[in-house]
Amino acid sequence: MKQGNCNVVDAARLSVAPMMDWTDRHCRYFHRLMSTRTLLYTEMVTAPALVRGGALHLLDFDPEEHPVALQLGGSDPQELAQAARLGAQAGYDEVNLNCGCPSDRVQSGTFGAVLMKYPETVVDCIKAMQDAVDVDVTVKCRIGVDDQDPEIVLPDFLERLQRAGCMRVTIHARKAWLQGLSPKENRDVPPLDYNLVRRMRTEFPNMHLSVNGGIRTLAETQGFLHDGLDGVMIGRVAYHQPWDILGTADALWGDTPHQSREEVVAKMLPYIAGHIAKGGKLNQVTRHMLGLFAGRPGARRWRQILSTEAHKPGAGPGVVEEALAAVLAEAA
Repeated sequence: MKQGNCNVVDAARLSVAPMMDWTDRHCRYFHRLMSTRTLLYTEMVTAPALVRGGALHLLDFDPEEHPVALQLGGSDPQELAQAARLGAQAGYDEVNLNCGCPSDRVQSGTFGAVLMKYPETVVDCIKAMQDAVDVDVTVKCRIGVDDQDPEIVLPDFLERLQRAGCMRVTIHARKAWLQGLSPKENRDVPPLDYNLVRRMRTEFPNMHLSVNGGIRTLAETQGFLHDGLDGVMIGRVAYHQPWDILGTADALWGDTPHQSREEVVAKMLPYIAGHIAKGGKLNQVTRHMLGLFAGRPGARRWRQILSTEAHKPGAGPGVVEEALAAVLAEAA
């Protein structure tokens, strides 16, 4: 296994899932302020967009985001190899191949979860990517798709990856139904099978396996780690209630978190000012911050002010300061 940046393996103890339209560079910078340890992932970036479309701006990120991984979508080995090379050159600590996304848009490109049906293609892609870069090449997958039997398909899939030298895999513990369920339904409707993932950890002791899907708390995360899983990936809860997950996440590594939500807001202000100075808009950043005070007095006013004011022409850091003042006033 190519280790690349060894810190990324340690960081994978907890990761924030790649989420389309959510985990962009602004979201990741915000998340990093809450946890110095957690592994962060980009939104899925398609290899054709980078290689054929020249959309290299999709690779932009702030150095403060490390450790950070690039997730790629695609099914052409050489194109993925070129995209992986671009990602490694941009400074990403890991390149991940998406074998789990069930969206129609992804299926039409013969990548994402549909790749679970074509493990030979996945192996070809992984080998090409590994030959192109010196950082870890990893996979995020489902336990199976459609009428596949996960008890057969998942161990076969992992065995093939292991033989190809891909030793780090994140498993979303649900099937994906490519026909009959929407992408949203595929995140909730198929039943979770955590025990199958636990058995894979026993069956493949040399692999680094993380579990994903339906995990809502750090206590659950600690439970999976105690059970022997190498890592846990959390998606929507980490986005909608970021402090609940990331505010104390560094304790998983034995660190003692010292900052507060208010300090996170203060650290975001210069970042926001810099983004606006470059021609950006306030709501491009603050839309990711709406859940920061979830569960705390003032959370509604925080969301309300940011939601109504951040999109207005000329909106700047003062809007965030106003929203924070409203939170503090309600907490007083």
